[in-house]
Amino acid sequence: MPSFVAARPGRRALIAAVTAGLLLPLAACSGSDGSGKAAGAGGGSADGENQSTKLTVLAAASLTDVFKTAGAAYEKAHPGTRITFSFAGSQELVAQVTQGSPADVLVTADTASMEKAGADAGTPTVIAKNRLVIATAPGNPHHVAALKDLADPDLKVVLAAPEVPAGKYSRKILDAQKITVKPVSLEPSVRAALGKVELGEADAGLVYKSDALSAGDKVGSVAIPDAQNAVATYPAAALKDSHNAEAAAAFVTWLSTPEAQKILRDAGFQQP
Repeated sequence: MPSFVAARPGRRALIAAVTAGLLLPLAACSGSDGSGKAAGAGGGSADGENQSTKLTVLAAASLTDVFKTAGAAYEKAHPGTRITFSFAGSQELVAQVTQGSPADVLVTADTASMEKAGADAGTPTVIAKNRLVIATAPGNPHHVAALKDLADPDLKVVLAAPEVPAGKYSRKILDAQKITVKPVSLEPSVRAALGKVELGEADAGLVYKSDALSAGDKVGSVAIPDAQNAVATYPAAALKDSHNAEAAAAFVTWLSTPEAQKILRDAGFQQP
């Protein structure tokens, strides 16, 4: 015996009317934003009105201050875009990318780190360069005047770790001058090394010129002659898995514009 009974013709009309009455309010909730326009996936209307683009930018620690300024300028010029920055040592950022961490743009402090991102990153563009300086306590109380002074065993020196771009550059210039330095600590980023000097936990450290400028009067700065220095190169690339590929590429392109380059130079960076 059947487990159900077919509805009679008269009841079919009644059921259809009741069903239609129930579905109408549901359709009104799901298909319109109240203005007659269909709602879009990004929280705005389907025609793009009120939608915003969110970009996540992974950037080398030495870009912390300047990129906050650059990001604000970019958002002002592109009202629909919001940028979130994540700053760390370049080696940490590349590890995040290769492990699948969601992001849109990668900016490192050396080309070697960018190359390690491999196929996860698009074609990079060099957006800036930098040079090392010796950061000291304010007033340079230990009278550090040159790289050779960092070999003083009574001087507490801090360096970025060897896997960090700033650490690689530091080791390169010290080795070239045959200077042996025994650091009190090796830090995971150049900003961490700068912080040790700022807090008085180290007497001196090798950091980028832009880092010393960002610290203001919290540290002193001793220039290193170009012949003894190293040039840091900053490549930027949109990431292949970005969900905002067009916007990511646009931001990378903007970093080479006169407006962005002025912001970088004002912060102590050099032209690419």
